[in-house]
This record gives sequence, C-alpha cells and structure tokens, in this order.
Amino acid sequence: MATMSALQSSFTSVSLSSNSSFLGQRLLSPISLSVASPVKPAENPCLVLAKLKRWERKKCKPNSLPILHKMHVKFGDTVKVISGRDKGKIGEVTKIFTHNSTIVIKDINLKTKHMKSREEGEPGQIVKIEAPIHSSNVMLYSKEKEVVSRVGHKLLEDGQKVRYLIKTGELIDTIEKWKQLKEAKDKETTQVAVASAS
Repeated sequence: MATMSALQSSFTSVSLSSNSSFLGQRLLSPISLSVASPVKPAENPCLVLAKLKRWERKKCKPNSLPILHKMHVKFGDTVKVISGRDKGKIGEVTKIFTHNSTIVIKDINLKTKHMKSREEGEPGQIVKIEAPIHSSNVMLYSKEKEVVSRVGHKLLEDGQKVRYLIKTGELIDTIEKWKQLKEAKDKETTQVAVASAS
C-alpha cells in the first residue's frame, strides 16, 4: 500500500504544460529559441536521386539530371571482354549507356527473352538479345596486332585530341573510321525505313 501511495503522490507532482508536452507536440528547447542566426544552405544542394528504373537510384546534379560517367570506350570500338561469362570474346560496341557505364557489344552476353504473341494467329517465340556489360569489364582491342591495351589521349599537329592504344601506339579516333561508322549507320536506318514502309 505504501508503494501505491508513493506512486500516486509522484504522479500528482508532475504537471504537463503546453510548452513541454510530449503528447503529439514537439518539445521546444530554450537554446533553439534564443538563436536567431540565419540558416546556411547545405554544401551540396542536390540530394535528389534520379529514378531511372524501379530498382535503380542515381545521384544527380543540381539541375536534377543524372551524373554521367566518363568511359574509355565509344560507339564502334572493337573491344575484348576481360571478365565474366564471355571472357576472351571480341566484338564491336553497338550501344552506350552513360548513366550507369554499361555498353552493349554485338553478339556478346546474349540472354534469352520469351516474347508473347502480338496477334491471335501468331505463335510466341524465344529470341536472343544482347544484354549490357559494364565498361570496366572490357578493354580496347587492336585487330592488327591482336592485343588488348589501355587507352591514352594525345593532341595531333592540327590540334585534334584523339585516343590511341598505349601498347601499340595505334590511333583509335581517325576521320576515316568515323566516316565508315556514319555510313554504316545511315545505311542501317534506310534499310529499317524501307522495311517498315513495305
């Protein structure tokens, strides 16, 4: 009985005021009320993450665009896979995704995809598609010397900045190569346009 009376007397001594209530209200400290200095903005104002896929979040620049990564490979480069299931295979880069540093190589890292039928009479099918590989898993490949190498950058006499293979000294970014790639791409787009028109 003595403990019950002591407990009741302690409850009656506690008073709840409106300033220090803990029932759904924020407790205000006297220190926060006395400080009247202006609030400084954060050093990194952009803490927003770009939603690229349902499961993927990427850091953004202040204008809410995703931070793009510099890669040592470009469209049309011949590369050799140095790690993974397709290690040792050689192919040409057909697509580049700069937001997550992945590339698609022709006829490498093939995955099976089950396609549903689009029309009633048409059967479903199983197709092989090229899945992306991270750019760190490939190295540039020289077809002439048949060797892989890291990439370097240098300026030519005319002031043009080009990439070259460090091991062989072979230039990667030549004007003739880019003309060939552009012609091949234009030819491919015209073939797709003709096929869709007919």
